[in-house]
Amino acid sequence: MKARSLAVSLSLLALAALPVLSQDKPKAPAAPDMSADMAAMQKAAAPGEPQKKLARLAGDWTATTRAWMAPGQPPMESPGTMHGEVLMGGRYVEHTWKGSFMGQPFEGRGTDGYDNVGKMYVSSWVDNMGTGIMHMTGTCDAPVKVCTYTGDVWDPMSGKKTSMKQVITWQDDNNFTNEMFGPGPDGKEMKWMEIVAKRK
Repeated sequence: MKARSLAVSLSLLALAALPVLSQDKPKAPAAPDMSADMAAMQKAAAPGEPQKKLARLAGDWTATTRAWMAPGQPPMESPGTMHGEVLMGGRYVEHTWKGSFMGQPFEGRGTDGYDNVGKMYVSSWVDNMGTGIMHMTGTCDAPVKVCTYTGDVWDPMSGKKTSMKQVITWQDDNNFTNEMFGPGPDGKEMKWMEIVAKRK
């Protein structure tokens, strides 16, 4: 009889403990709501009006390049070509330039975009006259006719970084001028180069 009472008591205790044990079990975490994150990412990745303006570079162009070695000296002039392509659904434009510089074959390639998150125009450049990658950031006026970029470039003569500025001016969708400025021998800003481009 005592054994039966003990068994019944133990069973009742076990049943009483079940709710407590079930409460100790960790609940599965609720799936996080990612809708706001997804909406932000979609907005950041959506091409808009700035990207459409940059797409004007797409196509084939002829170019005349003038380069100044020092203030007051006549520029060196050379002809060239440029081919531009829109990349990744209109998000970027890549442009490849070919010509000559100081009697040597020249090839350069740039990639331009507009960073929707950073709210700025961005540009990278490589060419066969060096081994570095130049990065620049810029702003444009409201109609995107004049864009000004700034960045740093390694000076091969001094081995130090120097600042440069690039101003792109669109006369219309088929003609633009690209001017590059940097410090001259006296440290003052001078025009280094000017490219006048016309759509073929």
